[in-house]
Amino acid sequence: MSYVLALVDNLFFQARIQAVAKQIGVEVKVKATADELATEAIENPPSLVIVDLNAKSGALDAIRRLRAAETPALILGYMAHTQTELAEQAAAAGCSHVMAQGKFTQELPMILARARGKLEKKAT
Repeated sequence: MSYVLALVDNLFFQARIQAVAKQIGVEVKVKATADELATEAIENPPSLVIVDLNAKSGALDAIRRLRAAETPALILGYMAHTQTELAEQAAAAGCSHVMAQGKFTQELPMILARARGKLEKKAT
């Protein structure tokens, strides 16, 4: 079964992502550590991975591990808009798309709706 996987250790953003996902009808599994995220994604590949690049548990390492395992998921990372060096590091690690936290929050319903469309196509 396809789903969205997220590495988010900020409780506010966890709740926000889960609430929007519920409204849109997308299953989102939130993991608090890079190890949990990588293990889940390798064992059960998601269609989309959302990564808080400021997660305390090694977001860049998790991205590298997913790419090394050749997981096919799109990886979307978000961080503060002033963290241009972190954005470059995430892209170099294999993050498919990097965006500012404000833009991520604003576009979250659309991001999850797109993921839902992809999930539905895979299910049929």
